Amino acid sequence: MGKTAYKRLKGEQQFRQRLVLATLSGTPILIEDIRPDETSPGLRPHEVSLLRLVETISDDCSVEINDTGTKLRYKPGVVMGGKHLDHDCGLSRSIGYFLEPLIVLSLFGKKSLSIRLKGITNDPKDPSVDTFRTTTLHMLKHFGVSLEGLELKIESRGVPPLGGGEVVLGVPIVQNSLSATEWVDEGMVKRIRGVAFSTKVSPQFGNRMVYAARGIFNRFIPDVHIFIDHKSGTSGGRSPGYGISLVAETTSGCLISADAAVCFTKEDMEHFEDSEEKPELSPPEDFGVQVASMLLGEIEQGGVVDSTHQGLLFLLCALCPQDVSKVRVGKLTPYAIETLRNIRDFLGVKFVINPEPTTNTVMLKCVGCGLKNLSRKTS
Repeated sequence: MGKTAYKRLKGEQQFRQRLVLATLSGTPILIEDIRPDETSPGLRPHEVSLLRLVETISDDCSVEINDTGTKLRYKPGVVMGGKHLDHDCGLSRSIGYFLEPLIVLSLFGKKSLSIRLKGITNDPKDPSVDTFRTTTLHMLKHFGVSLEGLELKIESRGVPPLGGGEVVLGVPIVQNSLSATEWVDEGMVKRIRGVAFSTKVSPQFGNRMVYAARGIFNRFIPDVHIFIDHKSGTSGGRSPGYGISLVAETTSGCLISADAAVCFTKEDMEHFEDSEEKPELSPPEDFGVQVASMLLGEIEQGGVVDSTHQGLLFLLCALCPQDVSKVRVGKLTPYAIETLRNIRDFLGVKFVINPEPTTNTVMLKCVGCGLKNLSRKTS
């Protein structure tokens, strides 16, 4: 047995992507200097939880973390998938943080995946589970993934700081490889859909958010329908909060999304426990207008996906067969630029980037790395 050659990396940046790309390319990695100078150095709870999740769906992978958590050795195994799995995502980041890497890895598993994830479903930081259900999963059909068996059921909602949400994710495997795509026509917006949720607050919060958001959209388009999802009891989690996820559907089948949530922080909750003041969240009307404006900003940027989905789009293009994929996006986000660097470092795939000043969009082309699902069962 030869000595394992580890790819050496530094810092905590792009942790999820490095983990996904290392697993798919079969590259052992050694990450050093993970937050060495901070008062609480090393890996955060959500990063450790993601490593445990990868261990749950993999066979024969090896994870070694030093005592301070500032150094990680990761040797990927075979992605197995599996049915009736369970994972607690914790309370430091929402389930949305875990879904993107989980979906990409599971496509190249031995068996299709069915897993129950517990934790926070909606927070101000990560994309909500609603956005994953309506937008992210539908992106995969452009790469030849069957929508049959691809589902996300929201069984209960949970917002910070105490969570209490549960979702069940189902992901089918790719039979051989993804399909290269030419996805450049963003089309015109024809309708807007959305979900306004509220937990442990007045059911009227949902109506007030929807009314405010519709007030913005109806100036431009008549076909606006936002569902109201009020959860109470155990299905409403353990903390009060509300939020809205909006999706603009275009004539060419693109889905552009924006979402946000309002909730208390841990410090707020501790403060209210010690005082007699009754906690109050910001008015839902202002929030409805804010998220509606966010969606209009995403539409104005142009491109076939919104800014939060650029990184995933490039990753899927890079994993395609050795054929040309061509996509159009709006202004590149810092996260998307880092994604392009990671793809080059792990997969050796380089994108040709052509800005188009007339439309303020960017056209990207690449030849995929030709990743095949070698772990699937062959009959």
